[in-house]
Amino acid sequence: MPAFLDRLSTPALPLPEERPRLGQLGALRWGLLLAALALTAIGLATVRSASAEMAAGYFSRQLVWVGAGIVAMIVAFAIDYQKLVVWSLPLYAGAVAALVLVLPFGHRAGGAVGWFRVGSVGLQPVEFAKLATALFLVRYLSAESERFLSLRQIATAVGIAALPMTVDALQPDLGGAAMFVPMLAGMLLVAGVRLRVIVTAAAGVAIVGALVWTFGMKDYQRQRVYTFLQPASDPLGAGYQVRQSKIAVGSGQWTGRGYRQGTQSQLRFLPARHTDFILAVLAEERGFLGVALVFGCYALYFGSAAAVAARARDRAGVLLVVALASIAGFHVVYNSAMVIGLVPITGIPLPFLSYGGSFTLINWIAVGLILNVDFRRHVNR
Repeated sequence: MPAFLDRLSTPALPLPEERPRLGQLGALRWGLLLAALALTAIGLATVRSASAEMAAGYFSRQLVWVGAGIVAMIVAFAIDYQKLVVWSLPLYAGAVAALVLVLPFGHRAGGAVGWFRVGSVGLQPVEFAKLATALFLVRYLSAESERFLSLRQIATAVGIAALPMTVDALQPDLGGAAMFVPMLAGMLLVAGVRLRVIVTAAAGVAIVGALVWTFGMKDYQRQRVYTFLQPASDPLGAGYQVRQSKIAVGSGQWTGRGYRQGTQSQLRFLPARHTDFILAVLAEERGFLGVALVFGCYALYFGSAAAVAARARDRAGVLLVVALASIAGFHVVYNSAMVIGLVPITGIPLPFLSYGGSFTLINWIAVGLILNVDFRRHVNR
């Protein structure tokens, strides 16, 4: 058996011998949970407004998903994250298998085959693949004790992330596939990468980007980039979404038009207003102050996550928190830039605000895992 597989076939981390005490709950970074609850409440209200004229009951569905997500958070908090890391290989294998199976058997929506649908319920395997890949990378990287990773170790970590990323890109879902990149980059930086490797990687990304543009992108995906560069060239076609989003954001001014008073959302000018462009709806209804409140909640969330990583007592805990925060952070940055036309439009939703079942579940599982790392910092040494 190769050395890499042999190392992963045995427990990579010692399991704690002592159980954390419930009295330690008061010392947790509860700001993380409070921020997630506040963002979820704002998201539910905005989804209700954005979908008011739609036939489907998106608000009631999202309410159910939030309830399921909170239950999933409690389960993720209760199971020692080191046990999840130990079992990360079968979780990773199952996630990749699900991504493969969705290609022939998945439900097509928005030009991609990315969902398993049972009745009116759809599950997106890529969201769970991100979590499984993060756990598997934690297992591999936490076993390395050197200050800097070798090229072989970096290449192995890249390969672990590249497999589900490539399968997801075949759907084609470039937005979902791209989310593996910030997760991998954040974990590698924390694990230890030399500067020359970073420079070389940046050059490699540029080359891969050129190849993806030439051979890996569909015509409609290239059109999104062209529209980003020249949105006025097709204001009623490919440039319609970003144009309407900018109008919605700008018309909100300081305090907004009022709840359910936005013309772009209520008169159906703004597409995907309950998912990818929910921030534009919020900006139109609540204005600059409402958006500032949301970003304040995100600042509390990521600040709390950073504090958990800083005081985690084992390498696995640090890497897990960094992975989860990197994914969510990139979602926030990219989605926010997308609604004001700074980056090309792609299907990257906003954590805790956008409508979506699988995405909501994973966001709440991430909250449970980060609090899990904080709760067990006294025993996982």
